[in-house]
Amino acid sequence: MQTVLAKNPPRRRVRSLTATAAAGLVMWTATAAAALPADGYADLVEEVSPAVVFISTTQKAAPRTSRGLPDGHMMPFPPDSPLGEMFRHFFDRMPQQKRRPTAALGSGFIIDASGDIVTNNHVIDGADAIKVKLPDGREYDAELVGSDPQTDLALLRVEADEPLPFVGFDDSDTLRAGDVVLAVGNPFGLGGTVTAGIVSARNRNINSGPYDDFIQTDAAINRGNSGGPLFDTKGGVVGVNTAIFSPNGGSVGIGFAIPSNIASDVIAQLKDKGSVERGWLGVQIQAVTPELASALGLDEPRGALVVEPTEDGPAIAAGLRQGDVIVGYNGKAITRLRDLPRAVAATAPGMNTDVTVWRDGEEQIIEVEIGRLDRSQLAAANDNDDALSSDRLGAELAMLDDRARSRLDLDEGVSGVLIVAVDDDGPAARQGLRPGDVIMQVGRTRVDRPQQVADVLAGLEEKSVLLLINRQGRERFVGFKVAGV
Repeated sequence: MQTVLAKNPPRRRVRSLTATAAAGLVMWTATAAAALPADGYADLVEEVSPAVVFISTTQKAAPRTSRGLPDGHMMPFPPDSPLGEMFRHFFDRMPQQKRRPTAALGSGFIIDASGDIVTNNHVIDGADAIKVKLPDGREYDAELVGSDPQTDLALLRVEADEPLPFVGFDDSDTLRAGDVVLAVGNPFGLGGTVTAGIVSARNRNINSGPYDDFIQTDAAINRGNSGGPLFDTKGGVVGVNTAIFSPNGGSVGIGFAIPSNIASDVIAQLKDKGSVERGWLGVQIQAVTPELASALGLDEPRGALVVEPTEDGPAIAAGLRQGDVIVGYNGKAITRLRDLPRAVAATAPGMNTDVTVWRDGEEQIIEVEIGRLDRSQLAAANDNDDALSSDRLGAELAMLDDRARSRLDLDEGVSGVLIVAVDDDGPAARQGLRPGDVIMQVGRTRVDRPQQVADVLAGLEEKSVLLLINRQGRERFVGFKVAGV
């Protein structure tokens, strides 16, 4: 389960925050009880639970990079110096410690009788072995069919001797705030657990990627629920439970699920090709503020303002210009900035699409042949450079602005990149990094933008790098073992 940094007040006010959360829990309990039918949801749970599986993964321990030196730690002194020689001899005399593989737990659900299983990418990311256990006790080795880090989805497959119980996707677009939903999964490895709540909000953006469009729910979701299904009262899957928003790592009634309409499209591509192809328009965009809307002659702030068309991209080839406001795409209105990247990504590469732009005080329709998005263009698909997800860190990064400094009680002179969320089973969490840490330096490079961190890590050839971290106003070095090197 991904844990997102809660925008909580300074540490000295944690007691009052806990009291507020407790009061909210009492209010939620009363609300949920009023929403429950007289006979509860036992029949529904009995029907869908057999298709919800428990996933365990193991990852082999990497070999030591230096005899006696703990993983992720770098020699703090030059090796040919007296202190370096003493440091090396000290660790060489230490007994070799036994290396143990790392393990992770999560949830998933079977979507067809032949054994296809949906889960989160962060549940199985980097795994050397994946096991799936059904509620009736049957266990299978699973193979990874494909994964998509951008939406945090993965498709597994098991070989069974007989048809397996399964559940189907329902239409998440019909969900409204207040609708009752049920989460089924494997929190904390306890086994099959059911929680009920309501849809708290739709279209949430938690800065986990360029295509954020989460369902927010107050149905209790905890570690181990990752990849499990969120059901509607008809027994259809309307979401894939993915993240929580919490000041303490546990459920406080704010959880997030990937809508089924996004998940079903991604899973269909993973099943067909093992990967996901996304459309590419080739524009750098920014939000339309009230001031910009007035200057551009728009009746209200809407659409996505083209800052610059990408050279040799589909947009510039079709005639889109700097200063155009994209207000419609493929017949649908673009009201918010983040509507556009998601709409383009869902378009098949090579498809001709009508793009409606506001130019010179009127709307024009321009036909664009959509290109194919590759990894080098993915950063441009983000709303901006203020936030991104780093697979090599296993963390979500954001700009350190004045509000974040105030929230974390940091001095104005502190600069760096804020960790806002960590994958609980990722390298950052395993090596002690946590939400609220500020990365000030990667290797010898000072950083102040998330993309800088990603660029430096992408260029590394060594397995370990020295990070300078600011945690609660105190600086410390961390020897970080980088994933994927």
